Amino acid sequence: MLPRRKLPALNSLRAFEVAGRCLSFRRAAEELGVTQGAVAQQVRSLEEHLGVLLFQRLPRGLALTPKGIVYLASLTRAFDVMGEATSIMVERSNTVTISVTPTFAAKLLIPRLGSLNTRFPDIELKTVATESISDFDADQIDIAVRLSKEPFASNLQAEPLFPQELVVVASPQLLEGQSVPLSLEMLQQFPLLHDAHNHWPTILRSNEKIAGAKFNQTSLAIDAALAGQGVALVCRAFVAQELAFGRLVQLLDHSFFIKPDYFLVKKKDIQTSVAVSAVWQWCLDEFELK
Repeated sequence: MLPRRKLPALNSLRAFEVAGRCLSFRRAAEELGVTQGAVAQQVRSLEEHLGVLLFQRLPRGLALTPKGIVYLASLTRAFDVMGEATSIMVERSNTVTISVTPTFAAKLLIPRLGSLNTRFPDIELKTVATESISDFDADQIDIAVRLSKEPFASNLQAEPLFPQELVVVASPQLLEGQSVPLSLEMLQQFPLLHDAHNHWPTILRSNEKIAGAKFNQTSLAIDAALAGQGVALVCRAFVAQELAFGRLVQLLDHSFFIKPDYFLVKKKDIQTSVAVSAVWQWCLDEFELK
């Protein structure tokens, strides 16, 4: 173990720093909210601890000794560092950073931000939308939504949100009055929209190359389907609202459950902030499959 730092009492350091700025025990006492005698005593104790004289006591105030000037400059920097660190911690305590996929952000999180802001007006939510798996420590992530499977690492807490239930959807205008459900064979008369997951070959049981527009994000395939550009194969959770309001229709009479599932994840941390705990529970309330 490293030896304990042999530092003077913090109160005496603070008294000296303020008195050194003011060059007056009286004004230092007013700033610190203590008596002038208390400040003088704290400074005297510091001088005894250091074995040096920090101030020259003058009839009309104080003057720093050469050693006092050097010591005050160093202490001022130290208190500035502590002040900056405290400001960062205070600011950080009300900021929650969540890492999600771009599609989760666009289709589930962003439409619900108003609800979060109404419920927790003092919490600032920072969203990191990426297909990459963020590192909780290096990327300073508090909460993540991950397409993953159990078991998780022992230092992580994970709660299931919803399964990856794939549905085949299209805009009603694309069907031109054709009734649904359709068969898998009938699907192929329409343009098929592909995302980066490329589940069509598995669903259609085909080893051949399947034509159609390709997108690097599922949200883009969904937007293309909404625009009547083709048929998308996507997770039901991302199109639940569009299906409910009739902007999209499900073309098959069944869906496809595949692994992995979507989980809400955070580090197991005794020091979890109130803000992180609040957003964690809000995510479970909003996104967990009921």
